[in-house]
Amino acid sequence: MARLKIKEYVKESYDELMHKVSWPTYKELQGSALVVFVASLIIALVVFLMDISFENILKQFYRLF
Repeated sequence: MARLKIKEYVKESYDELMHKVSWPTYKELQGSALVVFVASLIIALVVFLMDISFENILKQFYRLF
């Protein structure tokens, strides 16, 4: 009984992946990868700037006390 369910699951999964899923083209993949890369750089820069800012703020705070 369980073997039939597993076999049916694999068959349906294969059918869905091969016939129902729309796979992106290579050009679309390149565009998406570029967007992710640029977004990652921007987020890294923002985190870096926040880190430097908090470091300087805390240094000034500790100098007062």
